[in-house]
Amino acid sequence: MRSAHGFSPPISNNAPRQYAASLAATLFALLVAAAITPPADAYVVYLVLSAAVAFSAFSCGIGPSVLALVVGLFGVCYWFLNPFHSLSIPDRTQSLGIFAFLLLAGFIVTIGARSRRNLQALRESQEDLEARLRERTAELDTANQGLGNLTARLLQLQDEERRRIARELHDSAGQSLSALAMNLSSLGADIERLTKSASVVSDSVALVKDMTRDIRTISYLLHPPLLDEAGLASALRWYIQGFTERSGIKVDLEMPDDFERLPRDLETAIFRLVQECLTNIHRHSESPIATISIARPDGEVRVEIEDQGKGIPPEKKLELLTAGAPGVGIRGLRERLRQLGGTLEIGSDGNGGGTLVVARLPVANARTNIVAVAGEAAAN
Repeated sequence: MRSAHGFSPPISNNAPRQYAASLAATLFALLVAAAITPPADAYVVYLVLSAAVAFSAFSCGIGPSVLALVVGLFGVCYWFLNPFHSLSIPDRTQSLGIFAFLLLAGFIVTIGARSRRNLQALRESQEDLEARLRERTAELDTANQGLGNLTARLLQLQDEERRRIARELHDSAGQSLSALAMNLSSLGADIERLTKSASVVSDSVALVKDMTRDIRTISYLLHPPLLDEAGLASALRWYIQGFTERSGIKVDLEMPDDFERLPRDLETAIFRLVQECLTNIHRHSESPIATISIARPDGEVRVEIEDQGKGIPPEKKLELLTAGAPGVGIRGLRERLRQLGGTLEIGSDGNGGGTLVVARLPVANARTNIVAVAGEAAAN
């Protein structure tokens, strides 16, 4: 939007400068008139002086305009009216010329004053509009910041709830089912002579073992204990192994063996990103392989996940990054990374060239945070 200062007159509101500019314009007009035809025709002088008065009226104000008019009349009487170089009373013809000049100058001054008032009103209106726009912009920024904080809090609560459910499933239901399986195994040994009963018991033991394995799998998928206890590298290798067995998609993990622990929030965000991307590859991309590369250049963690599938159409990619409710799928991960100071980029042309997802996360005070995470994991 154009600034209100763009409507300012050429001469500033400094009164001495305005009077000086008006006087200079009048003297210049007199010199120009004198240079045209010395001694110049009085009518030519009036036209040149009218230009000086118009400049003063539109650019300097009423006071400087009156000064230009007085100085101009003085110059006309002294230099251009016969007898020259005197201030004698003009004759009838000269008086008519002066009167016509005064009427023209008065009209010009009136138009100039009105124009300056309109310009001042327009400038004030423009300044008020810009102030209101800045206020609305600040309110919108505050609302966006609040929405981002709320989304981050919801994601954090989601992770905490997953961690709690996973712990309860593993520690409570899992142990109870294990004890039941032991009891049933013991009962099956006591009644081996009863073939039918032993068969039923054996089937029950198998079912309980299947339930135990399924519950542990769900628990690990919700929040794998390896992520808190052994770190990101171990949790990813465990998850990728299970994903490959279930989906048949070959996944290559490129990650340094000496990759150090990261803060809990960063490890959780990277693990969720890999989960979401591999799930999307399995469901949509039709790619037989996927590559995951995790590196740690100066001051940040860089995660690249690439497949060789059919890619993402441009309109679908735009929808993934901008539309819909935040906190779901890729959009939720993008918001999570933004709250951690990171970025998420998706590269795909939708023409069978595959898809590349690149995430960058800054790492600050990683060693201090690792000690805190390890202590909390030991306490839990």
